[in-house]
Amino acid sequence: MANYFVKIFVTYRKGVLDPQGVAVEKAVHSLGFEKVGNVRVGKYITMNIEAGSPEEVKREIEEMAKKFLVNPVIEEYTYEIEEVKE
Repeated sequence: MANYFVKIFVTYRKGVLDPQGVAVEKAVHSLGFEKVGNVRVGKYITMNIEAGSPEEVKREIEEMAKKFLVNPVIEEYTYEIEEVKE
């Protein structure tokens, strides 16, 4: 078994209002950063998973996302997997 470090990024789907993103964009504009646009705020989740292969890790992530981490109606996700070398 190997140990894998996983980063999961969850954001609202395109077309879904992101009120936190709107608030952040307004705040940075008020601070003089007028070139900033299309701000999106989401969740960043990290974890370690012990598994026999990266494919097994992918299956685990996708199952967790479907069951708990992501609301598929309004959110989408991406992830990165890195094997931890000890």
